[in-house]
Amino acid sequence: MNEVRGRSAEPEYAAFAAIDWADQKNFWRLLPAGSDRSEQGQLDNTPEAVEAWAVNLEQRFGGKPIALCLEQSRGPLVYMLSKYPHLELFPVHPTTAARYRETFAPSGAKADPSDTASLLDLLLRHRERLQRLRPDTVETRLLHFLVEARRQMVDERTRQSNRLKDCLKMYFPQILRWFDDVTRPLVGDLLKRWPDLERLQRAHPGTLRTFFRQHNCRSEELMEERIQGIYAAIPATKDEAVLEAGIRIAEGLVALLNTLGTQIALFEKRIAELVAVHPDAPIFESLPGAGEALAPRLIVAFGTQRDRYPKTDDMERYSGIAPVKEASGKTEWVHFRFACPKFLRQTFHEFAAHSIAQSKWAKAYYDYQVQDKGKDHHTAVRSLAFKWIRIIFRCWKDGKPYDEEMYLQSLRRRGSLLKNALGTATPFEWTSVAGFKKLS
Repeated sequence: MNEVRGRSAEPEYAAFAAIDWADQKNFWRLLPAGSDRSEQGQLDNTPEAVEAWAVNLEQRFGGKPIALCLEQSRGPLVYMLSKYPHLELFPVHPTTAARYRETFAPSGAKADPSDTASLLDLLLRHRERLQRLRPDTVETRLLHFLVEARRQMVDERTRQSNRLKDCLKMYFPQILRWFDDVTRPLVGDLLKRWPDLERLQRAHPGTLRTFFRQHNCRSEELMEERIQGIYAAIPATKDEAVLEAGIRIAEGLVALLNTLGTQIALFEKRIAELVAVHPDAPIFESLPGAGEALAPRLIVAFGTQRDRYPKTDDMERYSGIAPVKEASGKTEWVHFRFACPKFLRQTFHEFAAHSIAQSKWAKAYYDYQVQDKGKDHHTAVRSLAFKWIRIIFRCWKDGKPYDEEMYLQSLRRRGSLLKNALGTATPFEWTSVAGFKKLS
């Protein structure tokens, strides 16, 4: 679900309420419009209890809108409450709620009933500074859930592959020298068939050649190099305890990696289906560096509600790409923004990094930040992401795909500082340094 950044005319609310979510019980407080006496209570954290509470409010106030403040924008309670049209949800960031509560309770005293009182007070006094929750389209929200879940699975696969590497270093380190990626089916199938070096060395060379060819190893030279390496290898250990433990751990991790790989592929298939019919897909697929993984993430980053971000500054701050400026007396400093949706910031950061190899001006700008201004890699990438958001924002507002050549012409016409660098910028290419491939 997405927050609406712009504001529209406020309806006449029949009541104002706040609810504090907990694992077992939800505490609520309600103030009818025109009354000075609030009511409070609690209800079980079940769909049935929430349904009864929401329906009772609808009947009591004749279906008129009720402003409801709560300390989350996504989660079980939000999904349970969002299906009731008479409840207009105002999510509050946990940090905002905590700071507001501490304003009147500096001792740090905290209790669920008093939390609801603080949330209700915030809603009554500062509603103009809160953003009403309004769901995006079903397709966009589904895409949002799927791209986040896919990334979590990819991160989990990385974590489990690192565990497998650590395990292999203990009893079968040669695998890491022969194969670059332990998540490949080739490595998993090899470890299932020959779980240690001793059994692998007992295999006939013809059997190994057949195995490699069945796993799409096309380079005869590489195949022979691996086979010779197998027969020349020396066991890392002969400790039976280490060997048996290592084999069993590796077997379990290979099974986990296979399952994760299958599920990631299923997620990617469904994501591709949703992107193919999404009305904004042509905008984000036109961006240099936005491939099958990042284009869907950029779609959900902006959403379909054009009034969600009235100005590009709103997106830059909300995403965490814009830095924070602080000043006290004669001292002024700028620092990294910590309070933001981390997945959203990661999306823009990763896209900007990928665009360096695909966009002439992005590479020129990155080089300028690193070489001329002395910025480190991540700072330069965030600065590039800041510029990209402004460009994408315009394309998103106008509903037009990005045109690299048109933007380059615009930079030259405006006399951009990059115009000289654009003429000399060289594309990335792979070079060999000390036997390793390196981008230059």
